[in-house]
Amino acid sequence: MVKGQVAGVITARRPGGTFADADVALLRSFATQSSIALENARLYRHLDGLFRSYMSPAVATALLADPDQAGLGGAITDVTVLMADLRGFTAFTEAHSPEQVVTMLNTYYGAIVPVILDSGGTVTQFVGDAVMAIWGAPVRQPDHARLAACAGLALHHVVEQVAAGHPDWPRFRVGINTGPAVVGNIGAAEMRNFTAIGDTTNLAARLQSLAPAGEVVIGPGTVAALGDAARVSEHGWVKVKGKRDPVRVCVLHEIREPK
Repeated sequence: MVKGQVAGVITARRPGGTFADADVALLRSFATQSSIALENARLYRHLDGLFRSYMSPAVATALLADPDQAGLGGAITDVTVLMADLRGFTAFTEAHSPEQVVTMLNTYYGAIVPVILDSGGTVTQFVGDAVMAIWGAPVRQPDHARLAACAGLALHHVVEQVAAGHPDWPRFRVGINTGPAVVGNIGAAEMRNFTAIGDTTNLAARLQSLAPAGEVVIGPGTVAALGDAARVSEHGWVKVKGKRDPVRVCVLHEIREPK
């Protein structure tokens, strides 16, 4: 029994006689310890599930394998960053109740998060209608640019499936950029966030704002990393905030299968 609930049943049989008082006491002690162990295992599974639901599985697995990775700070790592948000989100929120907005967001996120995770991406944050994900950390992936690009295209596919039943819902736009970033834990001792910081991330956010709904816009780092594997069209050289020189921007249409 644990907290008044039956945790399990133990049966014991002694051929040819009854148990001595000492044997009964031993069995009771064993049953008590077993019930405590079962309850601890249940609590561990519950807490592990809660822990993993608040961060990307790759981050949770890395932290459980090496708790020292939970420290504040980071290291420069070559990554690909995907930024996505809903074009027309503000107008949608003005015309709908908060409950309807939350339902819309959770429905969309329920569709796109598996796309990101299945491609090896790590979701680092949700901010209202925006989601950020990275590839190349915490698990190293030599082909992180291709994985992110495929995820960006697949994201639009599942969004269109969801939106088919909700024609008034806004659509996502996606910006992707590849390059070095400081990847690690940012925040305070009491609360922190695993993320990627730097110019690569900033440019991904700028590219997202340039993208029309339903399109994936990629930066020069991603264009170079993808090479001939990507079918793109030129968006043009764009002057973006925070960059001294114009940036070459392309619209991604397809990732060709490797030969």
